[in-house]
Amino acid sequence: MEFGRHDRWRLPTAVKVLIAGGFGAGKTTMVGAVSETRPLRTEEALTQAGAQVDDLSGVERKLATTVAMDFGRITLRNDYMLYLFGTPGQERFWFVWDELALGALGAVVLADTRRLEDCFPSVDYFEKRDQPFIVALNCFEGSDPFTVGQVRSALGLEPGIPVVRCDARRRDSGREVLITLMEHAMRRGVAPVGTMS
Repeated sequence: MEFGRHDRWRLPTAVKVLIAGGFGAGKTTMVGAVSETRPLRTEEALTQAGAQVDDLSGVERKLATTVAMDFGRITLRNDYMLYLFGTPGQERFWFVWDELALGALGAVVLADTRRLEDCFPSVDYFEKRDQPFIVALNCFEGSDPFTVGQVRSALGLEPGIPVVRCDARRRDSGREVLITLMEHAMRRGVAPVGTMS
């Protein structure tokens, strides 16, 4: 199924999408990279008080964390205006996820292969909700060179769930990830009409 109709006279359909994943996986970076508008961020500085609960292994240079959500917007092929909601990655902020997920068409689960186990809760969350999602491997410098098949196996994903590589810092890469999510949702029969709550 080809994505997009290229009808320049039609207003784009509003679609809500989540960007989820573990702590430090690149969610804030991806929302900021692809957003056509200045992204809204709810980041707070990491402090010594959080050192007991925030595992910085592999993300030692991280200085801030999302405490509520990130928000951005991108228009895809003049057909869909995607409203992007980046979820907080730390367990103590997961109570926000249910509110953010209301009315969402689907989700991108961003995975850092240096800390692959951190995306397990996100995968479990969307599987339990039976909500369309894809897994995007954020290819950091120095990350383990796992194959897509190895990651699919490690996460126990169903064969139809797309796993793609990306660079969350690059707009074109993030855009391709979002197109993959839209195509996956449409193949699952989830219509991107009236999905905003």
